[in-house]
Amino acid sequence: MILPIVAYGDPVLKKKAKAIDAQYPKLDELIENMHETMYGAFGVGLAAPQVGLPIRLFLVDTEPFADDENLSENEREQLKNFKKIFINAQILEEEGDEWAFNEGCLSIPDVREDVFRQPKIKIQYQDENFDTYVEEYEGLIARVIQHEYDHIEGILFTDKLSSFKKRLIKGKLNNISKGKIKIDYKMRFPLMSRKR
Repeated sequence: MILPIVAYGDPVLKKKAKAIDAQYPKLDELIENMHETMYGAFGVGLAAPQVGLPIRLFLVDTEPFADDENLSENEREQLKNFKKIFINAQILEEEGDEWAFNEGCLSIPDVREDVFRQPKIKIQYQDENFDTYVEEYEGLIARVIQHEYDHIEGILFTDKLSSFKKRLIKGKLNNISKGKIKIDYKMRFPLMSRKR
């Protein structure tokens, strides 16, 4: 089932999410619905807060990036096959020189900006069976993970922009929160629902 994606301005996007355990109700169904929602909106990642749930869960599937001709064959192959579920994730380390990449977000449609992030991460997480892993990632995979991880920490990519850039996009962000935007996937707008 495709879930509505929560739009910019909803308080759930600014909350630090809570850890869950294997007793979390209907977790398999939620994960399946989140995958369907992410693919329906042509996303490469989706975090539970984006569907209104302040829990430490996010999904990543970087296959759409595998079409980039500027990447090496090895990088394209890695991106093509990277699909994971992250539960109760904690980034343990971030390292390397920050690099810019043009990011967007399903909760903030039609806004794309360069965001600086470090290229390497070490992350501890649990999978859908609650087995624990500690793994290292770099490049675009690390970046997608960092973006989704920020969601469970209550951080949006727009929070990482300079005050000048934030001023430039303020009008767009206000319009998104009011539902004054054309999108081709289901969304929930905070300011519209308050008026009813």
